[in-house]
Amino acid sequence: MKTLHVELGARSYPIHIGRELLGKTELIADAVSGTQVMIVSNETVAPLYLEKTLAAFNDYECQSVILPDGEQYKNLPTLDRIFEGLLSHHFDRHCTLVALGGGVVGDMTGFAAACYQRGVAFIQIPTTLLSQVDSSVGGKTGVNHALGKNMIGAFHQPQAVIIDTDTLDTLDDRQLSAGLAEVIKYGLIQKDEFTCWLEQHMDKLLARDPEYIASAIETSCQCKADIVAADEKESGIRALLNLGHTFGHAIETGMGYGNWLHGEAVAVGMLMAADLSMREGRLSEADVKRVEDLIDRANLPTRAPAAMHYDRFMELMSVDKKVRAGKINFVLYRALGDALVTNEFDPANLEQTIEAHRANDSEQA
Repeated sequence: MKTLHVELGARSYPIHIGRELLGKTELIADAVSGTQVMIVSNETVAPLYLEKTLAAFNDYECQSVILPDGEQYKNLPTLDRIFEGLLSHHFDRHCTLVALGGGVVGDMTGFAAACYQRGVAFIQIPTTLLSQVDSSVGGKTGVNHALGKNMIGAFHQPQAVIIDTDTLDTLDDRQLSAGLAEVIKYGLIQKDEFTCWLEQHMDKLLARDPEYIASAIETSCQCKADIVAADEKESGIRALLNLGHTFGHAIETGMGYGNWLHGEAVAVGMLMAADLSMREGRLSEADVKRVEDLIDRANLPTRAPAAMHYDRFMELMSVDKKVRAGKINFVLYRALGDALVTNEFDPANLEQTIEAHRANDSEQA
């Protein structure tokens, strides 16, 4: 096991990464507040890992809430199931919530913890690659709205993140690739040497080689931990973590939550950001091809759906959280491994980027 730390003063917390970590009482002992524990999971993960997880909480008054599985359920009505469980079992303000699942479970559990009795403790136990390398770390929590993704939420840091890499054994190939999109992101925004490593070892990651998977998770989590420690509330450098997300969130919302996985949409978004950076004179065609090849090797899409024409993108991106004073902010590239946030770009270049990376009407996107 390796342990990293998110350094936030009194609110600092560990990230434990390793195998066979579920059920280890010593990992949760310092993270639990009070005697009441509510484990939140979903219909897919609970049958696989709830029993093992419960073993770590034998000394506590433990209950569970099982949610339906899927991005389409990341909403306020589903969130209310968590509150109903907490209230019906008379949980007090010293309770602890535990998120056992992927990014949807983690985001919703964290938001419930931020809201319940104006804030209670929670622990992240992510079971998908995407949640292990991204959403479980950093305290972003929330739910979707029909008009925009993650538009209702709060910053609320966990007490600990416990990443048991054995949970990836039951992850399907599509979800694994979706997680690799967020892994690729860290190389593209800050660490070109990590991008080189991914180019060399992508086949091993797709084959779920434990050593290489653990290394990718550790590097990704360290990168995010450093950024969050420097900018917890996204007033500066943390915005770089949104590479591909302005385009990606529009795709997710426009196609209906759950039809495109978050990582799939972000992958296309990162490539579109590279294309727009090229048109703005920051990247070469070879750079864009390098991004496209890496995304393609991870078995991720490289074209937006045909239905996502320019006007639809603009309509959805105009209500994104990254809009400032009516201007859309994008994370673009100065170079691969060196990103920036900007709202300065030629609108004609943006339109050309969208049309160039949108599937033809005759293609399956």
